Amino acid sequence: MEQIYLDFNATTPIDPEVAAEMRPFLDLYFGNPSSSHAFGVKTRAAVEKARERTALLLNCSPDEVIFTSGGTESNNMAIKGAAFAMRSKGNHLIISAVEHPAVTEVAAYLTTQGFEVSIAPVDRYGLVDTAAIRSLLKPETILVSVMHANNEVGTIQPIAEISELAHRNGALMHTDAAQSAGKIPVDVKQLGVDLLSVAGHKLYASKGVGALYIRKGVTIEKLIHGADHEQNMRAGTENVLEIAGLGKACEVAYNRLESYGRHTSGLRERFIDSLSQRIGGFQVNGHPEKVLPNTLSISFRNQIAQTLLAAIPEIAASAGAACHTGDTETSSVLGAMQVSPEYAPGTIRFSFGITTTEEEVDKAVEVLANTLRTLTDGENQTTAGKDDGNEIRLTAFTHGLGCACKIVPARLDEILAGIPTMTDPSVLVGTENKDDAAVYRINDELAVVQTVDFLTPVIDDPFSFGEIAAANALSDIYAMGAKPAFALSIAAFPVNRLPLSALNEILKGAAAKAAEAGIPIVGGHSVEDNEPKYGMVVTGFTHPGKVIRNKGAKPGDVLVLTKPLGTGIISTAAKMGIAGEKAIKEAEESMKLLNRIPAELMAGFGVHACTDVTGFGLTGHLHEMALASEVDAEVVFENLPFLSEVRAYAMAGAVPGGTKANLEYASQWTGFGTLSLTEKYMVCDAQTSGGLLISMPPADAEKYMESLSRLGIRGVVIGRITGSGKGRITVI
Repeated sequence: MEQIYLDFNATTPIDPEVAAEMRPFLDLYFGNPSSSHAFGVKTRAAVEKARERTALLLNCSPDEVIFTSGGTESNNMAIKGAAFAMRSKGNHLIISAVEHPAVTEVAAYLTTQGFEVSIAPVDRYGLVDTAAIRSLLKPETILVSVMHANNEVGTIQPIAEISELAHRNGALMHTDAAQSAGKIPVDVKQLGVDLLSVAGHKLYASKGVGALYIRKGVTIEKLIHGADHEQNMRAGTENVLEIAGLGKACEVAYNRLESYGRHTSGLRERFIDSLSQRIGGFQVNGHPEKVLPNTLSISFRNQIAQTLLAAIPEIAASAGAACHTGDTETSSVLGAMQVSPEYAPGTIRFSFGITTTEEEVDKAVEVLANTLRTLTDGENQTTAGKDDGNEIRLTAFTHGLGCACKIVPARLDEILAGIPTMTDPSVLVGTENKDDAAVYRINDELAVVQTVDFLTPVIDDPFSFGEIAAANALSDIYAMGAKPAFALSIAAFPVNRLPLSALNEILKGAAAKAAEAGIPIVGGHSVEDNEPKYGMVVTGFTHPGKVIRNKGAKPGDVLVLTKPLGTGIISTAAKMGIAGEKAIKEAEESMKLLNRIPAELMAGFGVHACTDVTGFGLTGHLHEMALASEVDAEVVFENLPFLSEVRAYAMAGAVPGGTKANLEYASQWTGFGTLSLTEKYMVCDAQTSGGLLISMPPADAEKYMESLSRLGIRGVVIGRITGSGKGRITVI
């Protein structure tokens, strides 16, 4: 499918003129700019020519331009460099509430180095309150950093006015102009700034190159030490290829600034007007006049941006909010602007470029409007999705993946803490220890075990998704040492977006897996939803005295895991389109595998505690076991079984929001030793239909794993219970 690219604020393509400028330095001119021979002279001339072109765009002297690796480095160099250089004068900095992480994270770091940071608020348009800046200034203020134009909503800030306030107070002024350079005039003299950051890939140059303007007379400490490159401000041989491209991009931008603004602002207005004629229920964010000509932030009422974007694969745009484990968190920018919760989660940023056409805008609006009609609550179900015979990709219809969409563990703890403790003596297992299922004693010989689990797709094929969802729900019964008896279906389905044949296949897959478990699906419940979900309520039975719980792990026990880890990462990599067929198939087969055999074999051994590993990952479920058992545990990373390519995909960024949330939560009570960030993600990965995690004596574990092996199942000792404690985990 040919996409319409409306995400130019994320990155721009390399302009043909820029590519032509770069080509000779890729093919012919390779000399070191610091060399005095002809090879070096040629490349040195290219660097200085680029410096002059960049200075032209910024209206400064060439010797006030330092080349960097991009906007992030420029911001770091400016803010850290100024702060450390002026430490003797004061330790106070001011930034705005709508800064990019390339500024906010730098400011957060400086607070660990003895600096104080104040945050200036913005109004409902995202415009910085200059009166607030004035009130925040104090004798110790050494730097004010406010972005020139916001990357999400496009609001242009009153930098000249803020600069005057900062200078009057004796402070330096920095602005992040990554989004404004090349779109609107960026004149350092008119802005009155001391430091200004530029990012090459935002103005049709390549990624990995940027610039920092440093006004003459301003002294900052350098971040990179070495030889005296870049006027002794940034050590390291210059990246001539990309610097030459940046210089050309600045020249091109300077020459077409007026036509660029006229073209993109026309597209922006066309988009708004056309959409207004077709639908209602949306609002435009940002200042109505002081806004980048190419940037359009729209919030759609009662929508989820990720779901909407998944429904319009023809359009490449960015969500204005970030999804974590099924919970949509408003971006800090929208939060600072106090955009209503009714609108904020459904925010999409459309950003136009010099190559965007009116036809593309018209097509994008048409697709968007038609899709919104199908997503609107109460839409007539007679417009159900048509089965056109094409292969259905379920993951394209959801903004999250499987068990990675669980509520963030810390938030769930808050909810569960408010649930009253059960006092009925027949309730053998409730919510007190976060067990996998509830257990109710019928009589001295019989107890009913019941659980419910449902999830969004982790795989594209509907039948396979039904199998996996069923196996996932059944797992909770098996983990309690019970035998399942029957199940009820829970289905949510976007009837206006997907053909009902897809739901039929999901139900068939679930029925097939239930039949494999030896139980019927006897009924269920369904609702219309904008995203497909499926799961089951499963009822099972066991003897009241044979219930296996989270609680019961003992010092000296070893921990046995019956399935490999990494399903969340593999599923995310598959949705991103970077996972290989072999890795996808391996993960699919692992998730489909019932935990029946490992559960049935447990009855013959001294199992002290058991849980299955699902959405909260290995660390989350082990912590629940250890906390309930009042013990501490140790996990050996090298012993952990992982699906193929998990490390590679995690390093490539295929990490679900649920896994990141798990790591943040687990860091409170887990010592990860020397593990890298990638390895921490691997350990905390949100699983779907994972294996059983069993605490048992070493001798029993050895025999248990031998029994598993004879039946073709691999059990692995991944760690041990180290002693009495409060649920702390150590990964070695």
